[in-house]
Amino acid sequence: MIKHSKRYTYIQGKQLTDPGSGTRMYEISNYKLPSVTTVLGATKNQDFIKKWKAKVGEVEATRIKDHASSRGTSMHKYLEHYVLGTNIIDLTPIGQEARPMADKIIEMGLAPVDEYYGSEVMLHYPGLYAGATDLICSHNGMETVVDFKQSNRPKREEWIEDYYMQIAAYAMAHDYVYGSHIKQGVIMVCTPDLYYQEFKVEGLQLRKWKHAFLKRLDMYNELKFDDKEKAKVDTTSLLKEFEKDKS
Repeated sequence: MIKHSKRYTYIQGKQLTDPGSGTRMYEISNYKLPSVTTVLGATKNQDFIKKWKAKVGEVEATRIKDHASSRGTSMHKYLEHYVLGTNIIDLTPIGQEARPMADKIIEMGLAPVDEYYGSEVMLHYPGLYAGATDLICSHNGMETVVDFKQSNRPKREEWIEDYYMQIAAYAMAHDYVYGSHIKQGVIMVCTPDLYYQEFKVEGLQLRKWKHAFLKRLDMYNELKFDDKEKAKVDTTSLLKEFEKDKS
């Protein structure tokens, strides 16, 4: 169990599925917004995924993806209950596979967490995007966004650019809505054979990934909206701020 601080009072919302596209959205503060993962998924280079599916076949690719998704959901549930100081028992095969992974993240990743402000926190940047992050906390004395990830195999840093953008988007939204100063993002990854990895991003690197996410968001808006609709969700002013700081 981790000490809970009520430093922030989080706005509640609900998750939706867009009936047309089937993509994830959030309804929060009178906005219907695309999720961070929807934005990144729609603008990602799909070449690697296509090659992998061609190699293993569509049926096997779907099986692997669904199994990993279920295992990840179960792992997240264990971690959420640990943070909240409650208990959960999942005797399903997926649950039994996920529990040691959650325990490894607790052992290796959560020790530096001094206190937490919110678990499974729904965040939004008004008019632009929304999402849910796993943990907002003080990590080694710094306000931090934490995201838990399961992976079938160890990650290389060059493979996880979308993870960095995801956590940067959450930090940007939290700072804007709650007036916080998120100093770092921490991504905690565990594989089924209990190989733990931790990736941290802070300072200029965190700012770099915020900028990168905004460019992907701008690309998403170009893909999804006509000129009239895009004007309502224009990211130009934010992008200019980042470009100005770089010059």
